Amino acid sequence: MVTKRASKSLKSKLFVLDTNVLMHDPTSLYRFEEHDIFVPIMTLEELDGNKKGMSEVARNARQASRMLDEIVRACPNGIEDGIDLTEPSRRQATGRLFLQTEAIDLHLPPGLPTGRGDNHILAVVSFLAKRFLKRPVILVSKDINMRIKARALGLEAQDYFNDKVLEDTDLLYAGARELPADFWDTHGAGLESWKDERHTYYRLHGPLASALTNNEFVFDTTSEPPFDAWVTEQDGPTVVLETLTDYSHQKNNIWGITARNREQNFALNLLMNPEIDFVTLLGQAGTGKTLLTLAAGLTQVLDAKRYSEIIMTRVTVPVGEDIGFLPGTEEEKMTPWMGALEDNLDVLNGATNEGGEWGRAATHDLIRSRIKVKSLNFMRGRTFINKYLIIDEAQNLTPKQMKTLITRAGPGTKVVCLGNIAQIDTPYLTEGSSGLTFVVDRFKGWPHSGHITLQRGERSRLADHAAEVL
Repeated sequence: MVTKRASKSLKSKLFVLDTNVLMHDPTSLYRFEEHDIFVPIMTLEELDGNKKGMSEVARNARQASRMLDEIVRACPNGIEDGIDLTEPSRRQATGRLFLQTEAIDLHLPPGLPTGRGDNHILAVVSFLAKRFLKRPVILVSKDINMRIKARALGLEAQDYFNDKVLEDTDLLYAGARELPADFWDTHGAGLESWKDERHTYYRLHGPLASALTNNEFVFDTTSEPPFDAWVTEQDGPTVVLETLTDYSHQKNNIWGITARNREQNFALNLLMNPEIDFVTLLGQAGTGKTLLTLAAGLTQVLDAKRYSEIIMTRVTVPVGEDIGFLPGTEEEKMTPWMGALEDNLDVLNGATNEGGEWGRAATHDLIRSRIKVKSLNFMRGRTFINKYLIIDEAQNLTPKQMKTLITRAGPGTKVVCLGNIAQIDTPYLTEGSSGLTFVVDRFKGWPHSGHITLQRGERSRLADHAAEVL
């Protein structure tokens, strides 16, 4: 007769964790629900080797070691039979944690020397697969080559999926939707409409109303003139739409810049609204993310005095080879990474066309005095009060780094995240697990946040064609 525990262990899987999983997400120890996890001794060795330093990887390695220490200390009776994770994980996981407590006879093909950490872990997986013939033994790794090698050896391997916000980034919230052709027929019954100084409001009831979220943009291209609005209130089957400020008209220009397409107009409505504290703009190169954000920031800092200054930061991940140490202050060290800022300031400074050469030079100095460039490395513990914070290249941030940055916002601060999830340069980060995807999904529907995906490139016909064909 098979005991209850034995039958449960035969049904559950045994996941062997690679080091990069623990360094990517230290809480992964609690993410396997009823299944058991096995941590090879080489994984602990590699954690130890990566614990020094101030990088995110080193912090995660230390955090993973601390969590393992807490779990082991909670089991005073020995760890040979595995440690029940129910209590340490506060019932998030009900499986057991096994640490390698015995010397394992390592057998691999001659072309794979077991001296290397990856191959050592593969040998452990191979040993466990032979020991537990009736139970799935699966290697979990963020390293693609490691997974390929495992499959070549006839072992099961998979990616760590728990950090993925979405399986398919095509499902990511776009921030805008086109109204169906019969929208006004199906939602027109009991329509209420009123005006204030600048905007018209519509209170509607109908089937689509419950699917809309706060601050989502809606547009109707069939009406004349085209109808553009956004959701200001959403309560079950009732929704309130507010017409937008038309920033494509020269009279509403922002620092000499006007919206060139519908999505840019939506973006400027988010950036210029004082009630919106958090904005995310997605789009490929040349869609105007940085230009619109800077124009809105300068207008609100220098003209409206709504914020005291602009703070701009970005992840310093080089596309090519690293250029080594740079001289100077924090601001000067960040200068090579801020070419996009200087390019856009040239455009904005030329947009005014006032005061000739001297006037432009004075305006440029005034603008630069109100823009501070900060490095991500020194953000912990800071609080930004009444600032306009721009996080550029946000697709290269992990969800944890994104949380660290956004929680810096004090009273009166607006945070704008810009990025293109198709251009991720950080190792082990994918479109589905990027911090930018994470915040777009989590902030959806919050009354003080907004998101828009910019579709059309406006840089030049050459850049647009290159983005399509290359």
